[in-house]
Amino acid sequence: MEAKDYGLNDVVEMKKQHPCGTNAWKIIRMGADIRIKCVGCGHSVMIPRNEFSKKMKKVLVKAES
Repeated sequence: MEAKDYGLNDVVEMKKQHPCGTNAWKIIRMGADIRIKCVGCGHSVMIPRNEFSKKMKKVLVKAES
């Protein structure tokens, strides 16, 4: 399985949809844990990096470098 390439301020698609109706999330903090913010409603969640890697599908929008 290849490593997914993601970074700070990228918008990613998660496997499960958020209750507000979207599955697009923006990465707002990276470290041992990753904090993501729902693009639809603004709710933020912090999850461990290995769990995030399992639940992420793909990068929708790559952040400007």
